[in-house]
Amino acid sequence: MRYSYRTQGTCSQQIDFTVEDGILKDVQFYGGCDGNTQGISLLVEGMPVEEVIKRLDGIRCGFKPTSCPDQLCRALKQVIEQ
Repeated sequence: MRYSYRTQGTCSQQIDFTVEDGILKDVQFYGGCDGNTQGISLLVEGMPVEEVIKRLDGIRCGFKPTSCPDQLCRALKQVIEQ
């Protein structure tokens, strides 16, 4: 299923992604540091959702309390809770 998540507290404004059988696919960040968000997207492609959360949850960006990877985890947690 395809999801969209409006980020909070980061330079990126939105993350779109697909979850099929617990596997994360087609991750796209809108805004943010282009190279970093492209890298994150490619690295998590094909990973189980739980593994992505395990690895990226709580990462901070400088003095901000969150980051683009952390926002992705928050989005994935919402998907799991549904």
